[in-house]
Amino acid sequence: MSNGSGMNMPMSNSSVKSMNMQMSFYWGKDVIVLFSGWPDSNPGMYVLALFFVLFLGAAIEMMTMLQAAVKPGTRPILGAFIQAGVYIVRMCFAYMVMLSVMSYNVGIFIAALAGHGIGFFVIKIRALSKETEQQYSSPDCIPSKI
Repeated sequence: MSNGSGMNMPMSNSSVKSMNMQMSFYWGKDVIVLFSGWPDSNPGMYVLALFFVLFLGAAIEMMTMLQAAVKPGTRPILGAFIQAGVYIVRMCFAYMVMLSVMSYNVGIFIAALAGHGIGFFVIKIRALSKETEQQYSSPDCIPSKI
């Protein structure tokens, strides 16, 4: 049975309990993120959930940089294990963000987008500063006096 804001689904064939699932975006602190009963209509826990999703989004983007962080000269099998481990953790975080966004809460959605944006910004600013540092440290780029 469905109403305007969600869809009621039986928990199991023998259970008479039902769960109300939101099927469209909504704004509010009454949300379930990842685990049943969390953040449980508590404003402080909702803010914590927002920061948690933001952190996960930023961590996903920052972990893309770790894929290339294996030092030259590392044994290939060890390098492959390190990269596979980083990839597994990154995918775990990505699925957790996806499941959080599937709560259809606008605040969680914005936190996920902001986290990905912040992580991407941090990576790009580091890459650009490193590139600029390399340009000015080369002997060809010594500024001449006018």
